[in-house]
Amino acid sequence: MRRALLLLSGLLLAGGCSLVRAEGPAAPAPPVIAVSPAFDTDQARPDRGLVVKATGGRLSKVDVYAGGVAVPGRLDPTGTVWRSTWTLPPGVEHTVTVTATATGPEGPATLAMGRFRTRAAARAFKVASVSPQPGEAVGVGAPIIVTFDSPIRDKAAVERAMEVHSTKPVEGAWRWTSDTEAVYRTRHYWPARQQVALTAHLAGVRSAPGVYGTADHELAFTIGRRQTSAVNTLTHQMVVRRDGRIVQSMAISAGMGTTREYTTTSGIHLTMEKGNPVRMISPGRSKGEPGFYDLMIDHAVRISNSGEYVHAKNNVWAQGRVNVSHGCVNARPDQAAWFYDNSLRGDPVTVIGTDRELEWNNGWGYWQLPWEKWIQGSALYDPRPSSGWIATAPPPNTLP
Repeated sequence: MRRALLLLSGLLLAGGCSLVRAEGPAAPAPPVIAVSPAFDTDQARPDRGLVVKATGGRLSKVDVYAGGVAVPGRLDPTGTVWRSTWTLPPGVEHTVTVTATATGPEGPATLAMGRFRTRAAARAFKVASVSPQPGEAVGVGAPIIVTFDSPIRDKAAVERAMEVHSTKPVEGAWRWTSDTEAVYRTRHYWPARQQVALTAHLAGVRSAPGVYGTADHELAFTIGRRQTSAVNTLTHQMVVRRDGRIVQSMAISAGMGTTREYTTTSGIHLTMEKGNPVRMISPGRSKGEPGFYDLMIDHAVRISNSGEYVHAKNNVWAQGRVNVSHGCVNARPDQAAWFYDNSLRGDPVTVIGTDRELEWNNGWGYWQLPWEKWIQGSALYDPRPSSGWIATAPPPNTLP
């Protein structure tokens, strides 16, 4: 009798288990949301950005605001990790609202809301100057030159934050020419007649211990028509082409070549600035010494930092025949005036025929470096990958 009771009890227990299984699987647990920096943090590092993760589900909505301004970010391909696109502005309260849903058509959702504050910058750095000027129309060889107000130690962090967009796709790279200057050059000349925009996302970038950017910097400019000039010091001729068509042929006289100083540099120059007139004084000579000069020169277009210009001079007897200048390229006054009026900063001027080569860092001689050498000046360059970069360069950005 006792054994029968025990058997009946076992059957009842088995029947009870069957009933539980008949009700279906347990409901999925709601996803867990993790935010870094954590909510209520009041000294978050701006340069580390913001990361939101969902465990047991996917992120369906992430809204982040820094002082009322939306913070951009991106979801990873799995939909479980969201990262801010750029660093975060320092000394600002951030609000975060996140929704995550469990996998499945009727999975539960989790809502997380909170705030944190980034630490203020003990010291700040910023952009001191940029070339081109806002709204300026420049030539197809023009560089973007960014000068900072203090030395940059973490050049890679700053370089990653500088974004160049253009309406026509280009490949370009930054090169650091000093601790305070970075220069952007395209692999080939800019396509003509387009818009270019630079955005330096510096707010929250850590350039050195305790030194942060506190504001972004934006610049928009225009690439004009394609104008290039070719100077042959052996035939004493200069030919100007616009969009591939010859628009001016000029008889010229170049540097006499009796000394290095008086030898015009060969290579790819860029027009840098112009003045009418420009005062030109012989370097390293005092008044009364042999070779001294102090002249006001009309319609002068600078092409290097070593005193070279394309300018006007009324010595028609030499132009087209012999080189007699102190290193500049001079032309007939009316033609020099035309070149002056029709030049944009960044127009290429290629000189051939002399034994003095233009140094890549003499003025804007950046095109003197082949592309493979140019990119080695990038803080992101690494020779180990076959591409020569730490990571494959992103596809060219375009403006709408």
